[in-house]
Amino acid sequence: MKYPTKVRIVDVGPRDGLQNEKQPVPAEVKISLVHRLQDAGLKEIEVTSFVSPKWVPQMADNAEVMHGIRRQPGVRYSVLTPNMKGFEAAIAAPREEWPDEIVVFGAASEAFSQKNINCSIAESIERFAPVAEAARAKGIQVRGAMSCTVGCPYEGDISPDKVDYLARLMKGIGVQRVDVADTIGVGTPRKVQRAIEATLAHFGIDDVSGHFHDTYGQALANTLAALEMGVWNFQSSVAGLGGCPYAKGATGNVATEDVVYMLHGMGIETGIDLDRLIDAGAYISEALGREPNSRASKAIRTKRAA
Repeated sequence: MKYPTKVRIVDVGPRDGLQNEKQPVPAEVKISLVHRLQDAGLKEIEVTSFVSPKWVPQMADNAEVMHGIRRQPGVRYSVLTPNMKGFEAAIAAPREEWPDEIVVFGAASEAFSQKNINCSIAESIERFAPVAEAARAKGIQVRGAMSCTVGCPYEGDISPDKVDYLARLMKGIGVQRVDVADTIGVGTPRKVQRAIEATLAHFGIDDVSGHFHDTYGQALANTLAALEMGVWNFQSSVAGLGGCPYAKGATGNVATEDVVYMLHGMGIETGIDLDRLIDAGAYISEALGREPNSRASKAIRTKRAA
């Protein structure tokens, strides 16, 4: 089987990974995490989100974090902007502090959309149309996060035609690339491949990424299934940061360390220094007072200690 020879990883730890942490994480710790990730070779980092601090208190320091980052050439810094107010806040700073990319989102499940943002899928994407247009007018890239593409906590299994519908709507408002996300981690390889196939009806292979949660231990298997289709963009979270709010006690994002270990073992180039990545994961985990949620990290750190 022919796999991609290189893979690009977006580390979503600083944003998706930390946003639900109950304990406040100081801005300087978040900034240091971004620096450690880029020093490890990450070329894409999801830094923060410009949302109301009432809803996501952890991201209230978004402007401070964007201001504090020491930017490296060739690294893409993205932020989540859920509405025009968020987008305007993201570009209120001087031009050099603007994000390179904004992220908008939509669910492939009507029930999930209604329960989370109180509107239909079509309405949710229509709300993002002016955000996407404004971003592109400013030369900022637009990525679309497609959640619940294989399963939903309210609807159960999600059919590929619902993914097709969401991808078509995203394309229609000017989204340039999309993430096929298994938000609750229920996906298995064939289900994930069907969701990707539906997305490929609207986006080229270079503009589709896999975002897998490890709730049922399937994230690496699903990554492999996506690789088999030629997908070479993936999202993961350093130290496995980010829980799954719909499955009590379950893990959330797959750990970047585990994905990189697998890819390197397959001879696939990532440009990432695994040892430095493990150190970045250990750094943020220590700041949170717990162990990294990564098997590769644990194994390699145990080996180092011996």
